[in-house]
Amino acid sequence: MKAVKCLVVVGYLLCMFAGRSIAQQNIQFSQYVFNSLSVNPAYAGYKEEWFAQLALRSQWVGVEGAPQTGTISIDGIVDPRDRKMGLGFQITSDKIGPQFTTSATANYAYRLQLNADDTQRLSFGIGLGVAQYSLKGQMIRTSEQGDQALADGSDNRIVPDVRFGVYYNSDFWYLGLSLMDAFSGSKVNNTVPSGSFNIVRSRHAYFIAGALANISPDVRVRPSLMIKEDFRGPTSADLNVMAIFNDKLWLGGSYRTGFGLWKKQYQDLNLSKQNSISGIIQVFVTERFRMGYSYDYVTSKLGSNQNGSHELTLGLTFGRVPRSFICPRVF
Repeated sequence: MKAVKCLVVVGYLLCMFAGRSIAQQNIQFSQYVFNSLSVNPAYAGYKEEWFAQLALRSQWVGVEGAPQTGTISIDGIVDPRDRKMGLGFQITSDKIGPQFTTSATANYAYRLQLNADDTQRLSFGIGLGVAQYSLKGQMIRTSEQGDQALADGSDNRIVPDVRFGVYYNSDFWYLGLSLMDAFSGSKVNNTVPSGSFNIVRSRHAYFIAGALANISPDVRVRPSLMIKEDFRGPTSADLNVMAIFNDKLWLGGSYRTGFGLWKKQYQDLNLSKQNSISGIIQVFVTERFRMGYSYDYVTSKLGSNQNGSHELTLGLTFGRVPRSFICPRVF
């Protein structure tokens, strides 16, 4: 229970630091369940071997200017003997209409052994990086020419970034808290020149949790939860269930919705809390190479105007640590 108490304290501190934000929503992948480095820097090195992943997401197919996102990441442990230090790198490119974002982050995690059997670990992580935000004003069409509210030509901004996280895991369950894009929303970053846009992503806090249940020697069930908070709009919740067959085939789905965690300004706008449902599959083609695919069906009013969202992931484990020395990592 010491680990849970520590997570509660860290979560309180992260929320105090988060403050308020006035910018856009962060990227969210449906297949974060395969690699939580995208939402928590303390996850770096969890698999205890080097793992590289490519993720491509095409959202709201059929909608002009819909989000197109790609990310590549690599993480592992830098001290194979003690397995206390994890290191991870992530590069992300995102396009939404006339807006383009490219970011690079280096993540470091220090992992504490909580019991003699080393079946419980508590990790503290920090990520440092930089993001470039671009807006091509010439791509924006308006009903009136010469709108002074629009950027003249292209608007580019480079913003430093920091993220924090804490992550606990045992063989059968895990918990994580994190704060992403911590520099976004500060007074410095919210002060923009006249005639330009504030296109910096808002701060986000994440809570992730999950468990593992062994149904039979060949079948396991992995339920999980992710709550995302941007301190401005509806709080987002992802409810996921994956069935694992022979540790080679993963089948499952998720339901994403919004809810009101506390009173916010958006609630006066009567926004819909409905979001999407997803089907997810992951296949271990070989012992070291895996492929994943997910399809999101939008349940809100937007659903009739688009053809869903597609997401593809490719993952590869490598390194000098013998596979026989590593326990299967399913979180």
